[in-house]
Amino acid sequence: MTSPHTPPRPPRRRPARIRRRSLLTGLGGASLAAGATLTAPSASARPSAPLTAAPPGEEARTPRTTLLRGAALLLTMDPGRGSGPLGALENADVLLRDGRIAQVGHRLRAPAGARVRDMAGKLVLPGFVDVHNHLWQSSIRGGCSDQDLNGWLTSCNRATLPKIGAADMYRFVHLSALDALRTGVTTVVDWVHAVPYETSERYVQALDDAGLRFVYAMATAPGEEELVRTVHERLLDPLPLASAQVAVHAGMAGLDALRASWKVARELGLMLNSHVLEHRTDRAAGQIRSLREAGAFGPRLLMNHAIHLSRAEIALTGDHGVRVAHCPLSNMRLASGVMPLPRLWERGVTAGLGHDGGTNDTSDMFALMKAAVGLQRAVHEDAEVHPTLPEVLRMATLGGAEAIGMDGLVGSLTPGKRADVLVLDPGTLNFAPRIDWISQLVLNGQPTNVTDIYVDGRLRKTGGALVGVDEREVVRQAEQAAARLPSAA
Repeated sequence: MTSPHTPPRPPRRRPARIRRRSLLTGLGGASLAAGATLTAPSASARPSAPLTAAPPGEEARTPRTTLLRGAALLLTMDPGRGSGPLGALENADVLLRDGRIAQVGHRLRAPAGARVRDMAGKLVLPGFVDVHNHLWQSSIRGGCSDQDLNGWLTSCNRATLPKIGAADMYRFVHLSALDALRTGVTTVVDWVHAVPYETSERYVQALDDAGLRFVYAMATAPGEEELVRTVHERLLDPLPLASAQVAVHAGMAGLDALRASWKVARELGLMLNSHVLEHRTDRAAGQIRSLREAGAFGPRLLMNHAIHLSRAEIALTGDHGVRVAHCPLSNMRLASGVMPLPRLWERGVTAGLGHDGGTNDTSDMFALMKAAVGLQRAVHEDAEVHPTLPEVLRMATLGGAEAIGMDGLVGSLTPGKRADVLVLDPGTLNFAPRIDWISQLVLNGQPTNVTDIYVDGRLRKTGGALVGVDEREVVRQAEQAAARLPSAA
């Protein structure tokens, strides 16, 4: 089944393997001016004032023209802009203007009035893209730690969610959204369980107040699928950093509801987002069959986890252009298994990385990348199995953007794209000395190496601290909200 909103399926082919040695040959790149004005939503379109009192700084409120000058290594993720598949440039500049990447290259001229920042010795790359999360689950961090997926769902997830009111939902989401941003995630896909409309209001507000780019993947109760349209139009459309997906529960028992959600997704031009075969017992639900019978098995479907796929299902996933979210830290925590990532890659499947909420317990894309590489090496006893270190770094940036259909907007430092940028300091005890910075980003990097973060051209973190955020107050409010919940231990 197809729809006018479904893009034509590209020819499937095995992606080119990114090898480290291909990144170390010849550096160079071109520059191209680009820019666009960002229109802010009107005051009437914004949610009510946040619970925290700390106002954002001037840097966070206004995207100014900024020249990041002389980065020791610039990873554009755009082979057309630099060397190798990661588009590497040494001693290079990035110009941010009107919320976009305006130019990349060497010895760029600073426009009149631009702020010039010295990036000597620093690494600059696109912001991380987290393709699967449940940010409200900071409410159960560390909970049910001796249980597998099904035990955790029963004792922590389902036991806690109904007890969180709208105001406390804001507190939990705001906490974990700021945590994600602090560590370098500039775009997050939040799979949101079915909650009342007033809770959605506060949920969206918390994400927007945090200042990162977000995709609100909204699930609904059967029969309430039209609520997605209301949330999309009233809460998300007015926000420049917000977009939407339709979250679903795949399975033959809920086929009618799945079809209804897919209908709304098609009408709104949105992707469908579903957990699929996360646990070995999920096979009995007929999840793949239900998605195929609903007509949703195609390029507008993002499948989370996809661990227990058969060889035939892996082939179908590749043939139909379905995208996947890999959540290795969560999968290890819940004893769910190891995603067949190399086989999916061989079939041309686009994959991104996800933290997966409370079962990752905190945000750390560096740990996520290491786990994604290490699991496959351990299972296959092969140091060159997919993903290699450069390949997993691409998964954390442009690959994630491709998996959610936002690669035309973010994921690389390509002129014209939105200015979501990370600055890392490698001159630290955990990172130095310089041997191979691309490998070191994955193997040695930690969130503390992220010194500066731009989202849509706005400075959200500098000097290692979030701009305009009273972290102690955010933590205090989350602790108060947690005290109102039953123990999740």
